[in-house]
Amino acid sequence: MPHPRKYRTLGVDTQYKSEHLNENSNASIELFTLGASLWMAVVMLLFLAGTNRVSAGSLASYWGQNGNEGSLADVCSSRSYDILMISFLNVFGNGQTPALNLAGHCDPSSGGCQGLASDVQSCQTSGKKVILSLGGAVGSYGLSSTQDAQDVAQYLWDNFFGGSSASSPLGAVQLDGIDLDIEAGGSSYYSDLIATLRSLAQNYGKALFITAAPQCPFPDARLGPGDGTALSAGVDYVFVQFYNNPQCEYQGSSDQLVAAWNQWTSSLTSSQVFLGVPASDSTDTAGSGYIDPNTLVNTILPLIKTASNYGGVMLWNVYADEQTNYSTQIRGSV
Repeated sequence: MPHPRKYRTLGVDTQYKSEHLNENSNASIELFTLGASLWMAVVMLLFLAGTNRVSAGSLASYWGQNGNEGSLADVCSSRSYDILMISFLNVFGNGQTPALNLAGHCDPSSGGCQGLASDVQSCQTSGKKVILSLGGAVGSYGLSSTQDAQDVAQYLWDNFFGGSSASSPLGAVQLDGIDLDIEAGGSSYYSDLIATLRSLAQNYGKALFITAAPQCPFPDARLGPGDGTALSAGVDYVFVQFYNNPQCEYQGSSDQLVAAWNQWTSSLTSSQVFLGVPASDSTDTAGSGYIDPNTLVNTILPLIKTASNYGGVMLWNVYADEQTNYSTQIRGSV
């Protein structure tokens, strides 16, 4: 008869393997337990990072008021904005036919802006939100009644958010929301406008962002918060303009800016609040309130990012940013 064989695996016989089986099993269990613990720690860190607004700011800007700033698609591909406002729809309400003014980019009255639909889609495909801004410093706008507000809201829905209009000024677009930069007219009925838009969005199962751009003196004369105002209705993002307002902007000291910031953030706890600043020190951009990028990064942002509802930084505007590369200098700190 042949002699019994002693099987070997990689030079280790079965007797040796048997002797150390329990030891290896215990080691495997310990390694598994350690790995599971590390995995849970990583998950917890990711969760905390996702809920920590201090390092999660967004960058927003306004496009549309200078024909030399390039196309919307070019801006989205070359700049690191998270949110872009198309500015402005500056005629609406009081029975008027709403109208866009895109300052040299195209002529909406002749259908010349419908080609922007592909630009909007390009921006959205790259993960950016594209929002239509209503109002501005110059225009003919205001709301005269609840019915007027509802009519304007229906027009906006039909023409810019995938509604029933076949002749949208921007072509076949589904924008991500509206921004209210109300600097003229009255303050009433904007809460009705917002309520109607939110109802339409809910009925059609679509997400819709509502944003507002008040001046930094609190409360804003037209946006509130206050009865019937936009901010009384609740908005998602608030782009507070800390410029052209000496009483609450940066003027060599951060004290009055931070005091105003704290008032806004503590009063609008359900909204993400953005610090709005000019992207250039040129008086063509803003009359006052410019903060150089180094001061913004090293002095201002550390003071305001402690707010739980800090949203990020809003720059006025894309053209000014292109001249100074302001966004590039602050992006990593926003």
